[in-house]
Amino acid sequence: MANISPIPTESYNLGFIGAGKMAESIARGVVKSGVLPASRIRTAHRGTARRTAFESFGVKVLDENSQVVQDSDVVVFSVKPQVVKDVVLQLRPLLSEKKLLVSVAAGVKLKDLQEWAGHSRFIRVMPNTPAAVGVAASVIGLGAAATKDDGELISKLFGAIGKVWTADEKLFDAITGLSGSGPAYIYLAIEALADGGVAAGLPRELALGLASQTVLGAASMATNGGKHPGQLKDDVASPGGTTIAGIHELEKAGFRGILMNAVVAAAKRSRELSQS
Repeated sequence: MANISPIPTESYNLGFIGAGKMAESIARGVVKSGVLPASRIRTAHRGTARRTAFESFGVKVLDENSQVVQDSDVVVFSVKPQVVKDVVLQLRPLLSEKKLLVSVAAGVKLKDLQEWAGHSRFIRVMPNTPAAVGVAASVIGLGAAATKDDGELISKLFGAIGKVWTADEKLFDAITGLSGSGPAYIYLAIEALADGGVAAGLPRELALGLASQTVLGAASMATNGGKHPGQLKDDVASPGGTTIAGIHELEKAGFRGILMNAVVAAAKRSRELSQS
């Protein structure tokens, strides 16, 4: 294995292969948080709309992916999972072990990424869609040759768009089932709460606003309040009151079991897709 030099933390160039919404969210977060100036970030796209989106906050947009790789120390593959193999193989001659490679493609395993790139200085990241508003839940898994310093650099990078955890890659299917697919479960819950408000007599706009803000507030309490969710629930549910009446209905319908089943089903599907 080649001697791996650490990436200079304050002076590296960051390149995105793929100029979609996730790449834009990460780049915007990195610039906004001051982790890197826009002048150190580049991507490639020929379409006017995507070029304009990146150029609007100072990112350099090139014509070819090969130019991005040549001009970057850290290369993030943010293309659709079904094209990752072709893209990595096409760029392989330029992907030396001096470059730290990162993939955010769902379901694409490190062993495959490493094989296609020709080396294992690769990090796999599973962010989720709230990256668009800076509150992603991202998990990183390190390839065989990725160093502790590499992991810390990528944690700092993705910390610009939310919270970051590190986990063994074998947990990534379960992570997909929970945080990857989880936002959709919460959107269903928000929609259902709003419908309940309308059924109880509230105007639609008020019901939706209250439902969304209530979920946001509850999540903030669970994240920052220092209490277990069960304790937070108990704090709201006074004896013989309105909340315990509602909770009773949720328990009768198997609410918790349904959510658990959703996570397990999505994790199972993620395993199936990554093996196909």
